[in-house]
Amino acid sequence: MAITFEVIKECKRTGARAGRLSTPHGIIDTPVFMPVGTQATVKTMTPEELKKMGAGIILSNTYHLYMRPGHRVVEKAGGLHGFMNWDRAILTDSGGFQVFSLSGLRDIEEDGVHFRSHIDGSRHFISPEKAVEIQNALGADIIMAFDECAPYPCDYNYARKSADMTARWAERCKKAHENTDRQALFGIVQGVTYEDLRRESARQITSLDFPGYAIGGLSVGEPKDIMYRMLDVTVPLLPRGKPRYLMGVGSPDCLIEGVIRGIDMFDCVLQTRIARNGTAMTGRGRVVVRNAAYAEDFSPLDPDCGCYTCKNYSKAYIRHLLKADEILGLRLITYHNLYFTIGLMGKIREAIMNDSLPELKEDFFERYGYSAKKSGD
Repeated sequence: MAITFEVIKECKRTGARAGRLSTPHGIIDTPVFMPVGTQATVKTMTPEELKKMGAGIILSNTYHLYMRPGHRVVEKAGGLHGFMNWDRAILTDSGGFQVFSLSGLRDIEEDGVHFRSHIDGSRHFISPEKAVEIQNALGADIIMAFDECAPYPCDYNYARKSADMTARWAERCKKAHENTDRQALFGIVQGVTYEDLRRESARQITSLDFPGYAIGGLSVGEPKDIMYRMLDVTVPLLPRGKPRYLMGVGSPDCLIEGVIRGIDMFDCVLQTRIARNGTAMTGRGRVVVRNAAYAEDFSPLDPDCGCYTCKNYSKAYIRHLLKADEILGLRLITYHNLYFTIGLMGKIREAIMNDSLPELKEDFFERYGYSAKKSGD
């Protein structure tokens, strides 16, 4: 078996879980946030820096690596671990979200998806079997079944057909998966924002007995209260003893709310993306360092943060770097945002162990400026 998962503690007041996920490349305490390394690199960060801040697992993207440099190149390098010099755990998504986001460049059919490369316009075809073949070659510890991420908003009939096809594709993925002893294949629940479709998709996917389950098709434009309602409907239908992964979600409020609803794993590009726009996450909300107000502010990004950036550099200096288009500015904010998020997950795990998660949420939301009734980032 490629992975094992154990629930160590359930918060008596919320039902949130602290667990331990064992993979071929290390043990991960959950709930966990996975930094996104789309192209086999977390933007601007070295593997050593990620380790130093406590990252035990990162995510890479199947579609992008298939497009460039090609999965066979990565395989010859010893898989992603050898290719990118990362000896801890890796999860690869199926590429489904990226393929379906190509919109006018792709055609979906029962066999799979025909699409044109966003790089050079060349034609390609990915089936469930091909998606698994690519991920087997990439060698990640956890791989994902090929699914269709239907858009929001979405017609009910299309959403139903899409979720049913995703279930059929999941079964094909399981049959095609070769490396079951060292790669765990997760199934993905879909259903857009329709409660009955989410329930049916959860029934279909869990009947295939995957070692873990993801919830896809959320955080794609729907209001957060709807996303939370979909989690309330879906999570109780997933097996207690297997990891639950909410795909593409990573703002601080969603991390807390997702954990309270029983989610164990998260990933998101938010931390690195807003860093490239000059925005830092702090315990008191976002700080847009590019703003002129920080031109002579010689305090750290977050006075309560112990990361390398906050120990050594000021807002004024980082703003100067950004204005001068110096790469170091992006690196310093990215480091801080990832450190901040990984640290938040550590505090959440501690709160679960102490049955104090409601207090953590209340305190964090108050300091961060979230509304208690309707959080947003």
